[in-house]
Amino acid sequence: MRIYLIGYSYSGKTTLGRELAKLLKYRFFDTDKAIEHKYHTTVPMFFNRYGEQAFRIIERQILQSTDTLDNAVISTGGGTACNDENIKFILEHGIAIHLQMSVDDIMQRIAKSHKVRPLLQEKTVEEQRQFVTEQLNERLVYYNQAPVTFPAFQATAKELLDELIKKNVV
Repeated sequence: MRIYLIGYSYSGKTTLGRELAKLLKYRFFDTDKAIEHKYHTTVPMFFNRYGEQAFRIIERQILQSTDTLDNAVISTGGGTACNDENIKFILEHGIAIHLQMSVDDIMQRIAKSHKVRPLLQEKTVEEQRQFVTEQLNERLVYYNQAPVTFPAFQATAKELLDELIKKNVV
């Protein structure tokens, strides 16, 4: 079984994913970390050097490589699920879980983060809020295709696991 965690940046996909994998005794796989490892750079540096279009091509290749993983929790980048081909792949190859966050919750996490995501660099707080609001609204059409939606702000992996058991996912 493959569990794909999808949702906006800062929604906790990596943190909850790693903890959920431990609880399930599954492998944990982070698509952004796989890109960084393969290309010996960070996602922001890759983005800045080659642009978003090149990043999305590499991201799709990494996502498609997950079809060989068994018993894995896969943390995807915030935009990974946000095109028809990728969301279709995710839905066909595992169970998708949307880690849902409000704009206010995302903004709280951005304020506390030491890393600024590439698409938020060089923006004021007001511009970041506007960008996050618009982009989240655009992406919801993809995120909402997940059969499981989980409110992720201040959630624990144990709570997520309990929800998955309740919904007969695991």
